[in-house]
Amino acid sequence: MNGERKVISFTVTGFGEEYTVQTYENEYRNLMVLLNDKIYMEDFGQCGGQGRCATCLVEVTAPGGGLLTHERNEQSTIAKKGRVGQNARLSCQIFINDALNGAVINIPDDLL
Repeated sequence: MNGERKVISFTVTGFGEEYTVQTYENEYRNLMVLLNDKIYMEDFGQCGGQGRCATCLVEVTAPGGGLLTHERNEQSTIAKKGRVGQNARLSCQIFINDALNGAVINIPDDLL
């Protein structure tokens, strides 16, 4: 390995805006932390990334579907918010890795 880190690039939509985000694997603990750092959102991720509050809910469109596997109790937390659908995820449960490359992450208007 030559020490170069592969750039992970994806798109975030929300607030009527579209952002292109570039990062590296494991640069952030999870997508929620990255979004709070790059695109500050008030009250986003209130439980601090424990997957309990669903205030960091995002809708994911990803090549290959690698980001659509739910972690732990994620589906029950999402259901408490009245969301259904495979593409709803908690950003605190999405790790920063190559599966994010080329993805589109939408922050639903009703969470803003």
